[in-house]
Amino acid sequence: MSENRNAYIAAIIYAFVIGLSFMFVKVTLTVASPIDILAHRFTFAFIGIAIIMVMTKNKLIMNMQDLLKILPLAILYPIAFFTFQVLGLAKISSSEAGIIQATIPIFTLALAGLLLKEKATRGQLVSVSLSVLGVIYLLMMNVANTTTGNVIGSGFILLSAIATSLYNIFARGLTKKYSLLALTYVMTLCGFVIFNGMALGSHMMNGTLNEFFKPLTHAHFVFAILYLGILSSLGTSYLSNYALSKLEASKMSVFSNFATLITILAGVLFLQEDFHLYHLIGGIMIIIGVIGTNYFGRKNVELVRS
Repeated sequence: MSENRNAYIAAIIYAFVIGLSFMFVKVTLTVASPIDILAHRFTFAFIGIAIIMVMTKNKLIMNMQDLLKILPLAILYPIAFFTFQVLGLAKISSSEAGIIQATIPIFTLALAGLLLKEKATRGQLVSVSLSVLGVIYLLMMNVANTTTGNVIGSGFILLSAIATSLYNIFARGLTKKYSLLALTYVMTLCGFVIFNGMALGSHMMNGTLNEFFKPLTHAHFVFAILYLGILSSLGTSYLSNYALSKLEASKMSVFSNFATLITILAGVLFLQEDFHLYHLIGGIMIIIGVIGTNYFGRKNVELVRS
């Protein structure tokens, strides 16, 4: 019971960090290109995980076969997820991106049933639907008077949602075979190598290597990239891996809707956006959906055991 409680706490913290990350990505996009942001982001993330490995005196013992098993997970998250996310956010608003991200539980439920044979109860399906409807209602009301998002940007965010759903599926099994720290280290290392390779390679070919380091002269960029690198990239990798080691993929995915709620609350608190009745209504729908999905999931487990 205590392990499940800790897993839920980890999932909630994960939702808070991801929810705020949209705001910080927007901040970094004002001074750097998407690929440079990802390179700097995972440089700080890798420094963070390397320090943790040294401080905990954790020795990473893996062979090539282990790395090949983890590599598909790293391709999905962080590489595909963050690449599609930042490319999408460069073209559309965070609110519009949030609407599309609400499809994560739908994809995850379908894929969990297909690949993991996790059976969703009718109560879970209703609860997930309510949560998703809450997100869609909340964000549609939020962007009712704005222009339609760029089609390409929307496509990138949809691909990001699919990558997250697949990550939720495949991480479920790997978290039982490898330590959370080992998974987080390998995933972060992959992001560091690939994104820096792409960014530095591009700048060297164009003779603009000095522009790669220029964003680091902006204090607000450094603060935002530290948040994105240490908390959002490194922290969420560990938190999500831990939660998925204790919870079904379908349960974990619903917490992504909490992240959308946090995104809007952050806009109200930090960007002085208006708070309306529909924010409260949408928030209540999201919370009821998350609680319902996990409640009916536990009831289903109890019935199977009995």
